[in-house]
Amino acid sequence: MNIKIISVGKLKEKYLVQGINEYVKRLGAYTKMELIEVPDEKAPENLSELEMLQVKEKEAERILAKIKDQEYVYALAIDGKNPTSEAFAQQINQLGIQGKSQLVFVIGGSLGLSDSVLKRSNAQISFGKMTYPHQLMRLVLVEQIYRCFRINRGEPYHK
Repeated sequence: MNIKIISVGKLKEKYLVQGINEYVKRLGAYTKMELIEVPDEKAPENLSELEMLQVKEKEAERILAKIKDQEYVYALAIDGKNPTSEAFAQQINQLGIQGKSQLVFVIGGSLGLSDSVLKRSNAQISFGKMTYPHQLMRLVLVEQIYRCFRINRGEPYHK
């Protein structure tokens, strides 16, 4: 299985980079992982609805350019399904059984994802109704992907 995470913005926080790198290293035993950062669109603090849509669409163009037709896409969206770790692991396992071995996870910028990215996605998942910094979600996501592989292999880690 090949997994790609596309995220908006450059990750600068050293502690997050270290945590992500640790999980990517651990995942090397299970899958090939690729992390792609697309530039975020610079925008003033107080945006109108139209300006917010324009920012999200510009970021969407950059995101969609990194997605291939055959890839199965998960969009991280607050209104997405909120599976348990076990259910998420089962979904990932089922995709592999069905021959969908190229997975993409998309994390939007501070304004979220545009409708065009949500429409391209095959599934939308959420990690709860709380709002998290999009930079932190990268770490949470790679940890959950690692947890999926451990669960699916029956290996100790998940408690």
